[in-house]
Parts: sequence; C-alpha cells; structure tokens
Amino acid sequence: MSAPLIACHECDLLQREVALPRGGVARCARCGAELYRSHPHGMERTLALTAGAIVLFVLANSFPIIGLQLEGQTIQTTLYNTVRTLWDEDMKSVAVLVFVTTIAMPALQLSALAYLLFPLRLGRVPAHFSAVFRVLQTVRPWGMVEVFMLGVLVSLVKLAHLAGIVPGVALWSFAALMLVMAGIGAVFDARGLWARASRLQGAAP
Repeated sequence: MSAPLIACHECDLLQREVALPRGGVARCARCGAELYRSHPHGMERTLALTAGAIVLFVLANSFPIIGLQLEGQTIQTTLYNTVRTLWDEDMKSVAVLVFVTTIAMPALQLSALAYLLFPLRLGRVPAHFSAVFRVLQTVRPWGMVEVFMLGVLVSLVKLAHLAGIVPGVALWSFAALMLVMAGIGAVFDARGLWARASRLQGAAP
C-alpha cells in the first residue's frame, strides 16, 4: 500500500509521507517548508497539559487578578468584573476584545481539546470529531493570554507610583496558564490526533 499524499502548505507540492525518527521533521522537497514532525507521546503530553491548563484557567477566572492599596483601602477585582466595568464605562469594544481573547477563546480551545483528547485516550472517537477539530483549529490563534499578560505588566508599571500593587492569585494563575498554553502549542500534533481517530474508526466493528 502506497504512503498517503500530503500537500505543502507553502507551495502546494504533493509528496508522499515518510516515517520519521523520534523528533524528526519532514520538509518540502521543493521549498523546504516544514510539512510535519514527529511528536513522541504528543497526545498524552497534550492531554496532561490541557488538564493543568483547565485548572489554572478556573483559578484565573475565580480569584482577584490584582489589588490596589490606596489610602489604607484595598480594591480587588476579577477578570470578569474588569470586563463588566469596561462595558459599564462605555468602553464596549475594549470589553468585548478582552472577553473574547482572554476568556471566551481560551475556554473554547481548552474545552475542544478536552472533548477530543479524553475519549481518544480511552480508545474511542468522540461524536462530531471533525466539526470540533475544525473549531479547535479556528479558535487557537484567537487565544491571546500572553498579550493580556503583557498589557497587565505594562499597567502595573504605570500604576506602581500611584498605589500599592497586590498581585492576586489570578495573576499568578494567568502567568502559569500562559506557559502551559505555550507548551500545548509546542507538543500538540494535529496530524497525529487525526491519524489516531482514523485508526480507531477503521478498527470499529
């Protein structure tokens, strides 16, 4: 049986897939673009990181993200309350942007990953696999936790001379979430995930 064909995403050259050694990378014969790479235990690593990211995401949205000490009083707020305040202060476009990129899209990405990975790890293909997989690939670029953290750090620098800064549990959770999400991006193997689903579907009676 001949190896399946794969098209280069840069130059559209059709090529036969080849088996890769551990950690190997397949590149286009014409332009040298990366076609795919070997991710040993990629699904298991992605699943473990996803479970950790879900815990961190819940913590980041449940506890105060930052506190300001001013004249003996401490004012704390959660990320959701920050979005609501922006909305109430007639900064609706900023509120929507913050909500979508730091709450909605990461939540959708983590939910899709969990929905796909947990059943596959147990040896079955979840319902609507293709549709959820496409949703996952669509929302991944829209999760911008790292951009949010950069904005928070800039804000802290500007506020430091006006009031005392009290980092909240959510701030540390977001920092850890940023690193874990980067780890998910590094080990996630979309090709391997799809191949495992195809094998399980082919083995089904």
